[in-house]
Amino acid sequence: MAKYIAQIIVLGAQVVGRAFARALKQEIAASQEAAKRAGGGPEGARRAAANASTGLSLEEAMQILNIDKLDPEKVNKNYEHLFNANDKSKGGSFYLQSKIVRAKERLDVELKPKGSQADASQSKDAP
Repeated sequence: MAKYIAQIIVLGAQVVGRAFARALKQEIAASQEAAKRAGGGPEGARRAAANASTGLSLEEAMQILNIDKLDPEKVNKNYEHLFNANDKSKGGSFYLQSKIVRAKERLDVELKPKGSQADASQSKDAP
């Protein structure tokens, strides 16, 4: 009886181990693919940091605000319209409003001139 229980435990551990190894390989492949799409070097690192800080990718933010290309006027126009349309006093959703705000923040990071980001990080470090 103990022999069968030991065999079941070993077999179960093997199945779990294989599933874990497969999931780990998929996660590594997905992260490498995401790194390729984000671009390498400093630009890729900047995008990854912006994605992490806002919780949205550039593509998600563009979908939320319903824009095809980064145009500051169109971003502001769509932001104002969607934010006001989802106002809680008008029967809108606070959750949707917050997603709209996060999307605009993400696009603002992308629209900000690259030199001003370096200046901003240096000014934070200054005593």
